Amino acid sequence: MLETLGFLAIAWTDPWLIFLVATGTFTGIYIGAIPGLSVTMATSILISFTFKWDVNEALALICGVFFGGVYGGSRTAILLNIPGAPSAIATAIEGYPLAKRGEAGEAIGLTTVMSVFGGFVGILALALFAPVISEFALMFQSRDYLLLGVIGILLVGTLSGESFAKGAFAGALGVLIGMVGLDPMTAEGRFTFGSIHLLGGIPYVAAMIGFFGVAEALVQLHTLDTPAIKQKIDRIIPKFSDVKKYFWLALRASGIGTIIGALPGTGGDIAALLAYDDAKRSTKNPERPFGTGTREGLVAPEAANNAAVGGAHIPMLTLGIPGDAVTAVIIGALFIHGLKPGPLLLVDTPHLFWFIVGALTLANIFLLIFGLTGIRLFTKIVECPKAVLIPLIIVLSAVGTYAIQNNPVDVYWMLLFGVVGYFMKTYGFQVGPVILGTILGPMMDSNYRRAMIRARQDTGDFLWQFVSNPISLILTVALVIMLLSQTPLWPKLRSVLTMRKDSS
Repeated sequence: MLETLGFLAIAWTDPWLIFLVATGTFTGIYIGAIPGLSVTMATSILISFTFKWDVNEALALICGVFFGGVYGGSRTAILLNIPGAPSAIATAIEGYPLAKRGEAGEAIGLTTVMSVFGGFVGILALALFAPVISEFALMFQSRDYLLLGVIGILLVGTLSGESFAKGAFAGALGVLIGMVGLDPMTAEGRFTFGSIHLLGGIPYVAAMIGFFGVAEALVQLHTLDTPAIKQKIDRIIPKFSDVKKYFWLALRASGIGTIIGALPGTGGDIAALLAYDDAKRSTKNPERPFGTGTREGLVAPEAANNAAVGGAHIPMLTLGIPGDAVTAVIIGALFIHGLKPGPLLLVDTPHLFWFIVGALTLANIFLLIFGLTGIRLFTKIVECPKAVLIPLIIVLSAVGTYAIQNNPVDVYWMLLFGVVGYFMKTYGFQVGPVILGTILGPMMDSNYRRAMIRARQDTGDFLWQFVSNPISLILTVALVIMLLSQTPLWPKLRSVLTMRKDSS
């Protein structure tokens, strides 16, 4: 026990390591807030600068950037309706309406506190349950990831107001966009129409910036003369009563985020989506309807995506399998420093495991400090006149899109998606499901192929897999219930069951 505490204290007692964690967290927040600059990109660049550093110094900086970057995407999601990262899509749905009512400061303060809470839950799970959760994650097969993807696509219906059909259509459009490029199995062009520019696929960040940033700018042209809303920034730190009110929701969302984060290849975006859907289904009397700026819709995804940070470290450190794209980069950094993540890591180098736990804890504390500062400056963004703000949004969107691959074609895609998103918004379609479909589509495709190969291309064997395994059976039942709950007969069936229960 004393030895473990000593390993944890390494990150807390060295002033230089504390400075690196603080610098990484601060930088990550503002990198994550810029659409087009991802946490994965920042971590990859850091590795090239830190490969000659001591391993503790490199990990201290990377842990800070990781935590700060995941949180940072919520800032622009709330203020401009442009998620800095896919994990902030659900945050934009509820946060932007709050900013339009002048409550951006309070919304950012609430997301900061709940993100930190979720971060601590994920770190605690990493410290206490790493071996158990990693063994559970290892039980997931390709068919289970396929089911998770399908459930994720169907969940977009719950993000699309009252119309499940519109949400499913938008999600399917996103899957179609995600399918463009080289086939992962045959390496043949798919939906490329002979264009070499499409062989590499369409970057989802270009689609995300177009559908959210440019589309919102075009919609705002209709209200160009509307005066800017003065933001209330007299209260940034949430009331204790609000924290207590949302405690159990945040705890449940953090649990979802930790488990989903521990599943290899998932990450904070799916965790935030599932937590948002859980909040929407479980909240009986929200203060406002979901989609119009309810705080429950802010708490759940923000707690979940930061909890997923700790969860994503579990398979990386115990199995050598990345939980998401960022931990895949971190695995590369560990190999560069001569370390081998996997089952023997806790045996051979336990100090490294506990140092990472200590660095993540310190980064989460700095996240609370930096997250609650600079809000007054950030909220000035939405108080700018729209005649200034809209051109600025479009210019920043173009710069952020070009920065992904230094490819002007991506900017053209971004503008096209902005126009498509404008018409979708005009006719009542939400654009969030499109981005989620773009992200989940390739994962569904590759796991479907693997599951079919395992079934030897036999459709009967393929379908039998979904009910022959406990995990697959639970996910299949959840999928069926989800489909039934969206049919017109479900309210009638529920009322009949309620009447029978009352009569008995």
